[in-house]
Amino acid sequence: MRQWTYAFSRILIVGHPMMHRLSDLPRYLLLVLLLAGCAGQPERPQTQRQALYGLGERAAAAAVTQPNWSVPADEVVLLLTLPEIDTELGVDTERFRETLTRALLARKDGPQVLDWTPTMADTTLPENQWLLESRLLAEGPALTLSDRELLPYRLELALRRPDDAAPHWTQIISGALDASAL
Repeated sequence: MRQWTYAFSRILIVGHPMMHRLSDLPRYLLLVLLLAGCAGQPERPQTQRQALYGLGERAAAAAVTQPNWSVPADEVVLLLTLPEIDTELGVDTERFRETLTRALLARKDGPQVLDWTPTMADTTLPENQWLLESRLLAEGPALTLSDRELLPYRLELALRRPDDAAPHWTQIISGALDASAL
């Protein structure tokens, strides 16, 4: 493929013996069109997983590094509650939970992660286990750009012990999701 591309570009720039009869304008026009095709629009996320990937990474980084843990982060067990997600965003609850779980597990020296179920509320949990609650809310109307539509969001994270009403730590992350990938 490289040899063909090289030969083709050499013909366009230097010229083929049979092309001496043609003017230089079509040759340069063809070269410009060829190069313009390579400089197209940036690749958009194609799946919801890709669209939520960055959000999951930001949330995981905040949840692991910002709270003051009493034990090393790799000894912490985060119990993920089912996220509350605003329906206006069109984000699947299980997909978001999976993305957040994967991002937390991918962190070097990160915590252990389990899905929390309401039946676990009746049991006494060890000191290293924390509930990580998340709410993904629409933050205003959609923003329409020339090539895509963005959905502003606010992600609220709260870390608390199962028997505490008040959170030990909270974080708000704002941004926008590409609507074409949702």
